Amino acid sequence: MAYIQDKGTLVVGITEFEPMDYQDENGNWVGFDADMATLFAESLGVDVEFQLIDWDSKIMELDGKTIDVAWNGMTLTEDVKEAMECSNPYFNNAQVVVVKSDKAEGLDSAEACMDLNFAVESGSAGEAAAVEQGFNYIAVDTQADALMEVTSGTSDACIIDLLMAGAMIGEGTNNADLVHTVELTTEEYGVGFRQGSDLTAALNEFFAAAYADGSMMACAETYGVQDAVIAQ
Repeated sequence: MAYIQDKGTLVVGITEFEPMDYQDENGNWVGFDADMATLFAESLGVDVEFQLIDWDSKIMELDGKTIDVAWNGMTLTEDVKEAMECSNPYFNNAQVVVVKSDKAEGLDSAEACMDLNFAVESGSAGEAAAVEQGFNYIAVDTQADALMEVTSGTSDACIIDLLMAGAMIGEGTNNADLVHTVELTTEEYGVGFRQGSDLTAALNEFFAAAYADGSMMACAETYGVQDAVIAQ
């Protein structure tokens, strides 16, 4: 905390991941995670800066102090928890298979998806799910890129976060012809700091206070993700 307050900026490592972190029409970073990170920085008396990173390199970026925190709908895997000082979980999520709607019939299990060619974000929980299931896949830079692979027909399917699927596919979105089918995993989101950081305890206290005063839920309702919030 002293390091962050001395330099006056909390650098948050992110990818473009609606509804957690994305840019509005004015180029400002918004979303549930972006808004909560901004409020947390304010509680520390510092500015917030959002830094786009290669998600596969998040631990290296954190340890090298290019960023101060990985806060981007991050799944609390065992590897993540061993490499970072992680917050309490704050969101429930799942990894889901996304396909074009005219290809969705019968894709009601992982086994039914075995013949598909997948796209996944490199270093993501989606890639881990693909490996675990033994799927054929390519790794791309972001979950948005994985969606584009399906839209363009380059890949049959992609694996992305359920929360992203809710915001980015289906009626009323730019990917109206895409649907999600089987849920491959269930998981929880957390926030990662450098090992031993006292900012983790500070964030847990911030989350508890924000949940108690209703501001966390109000932020979630802004982005339609209130059902995913874990009580703090």
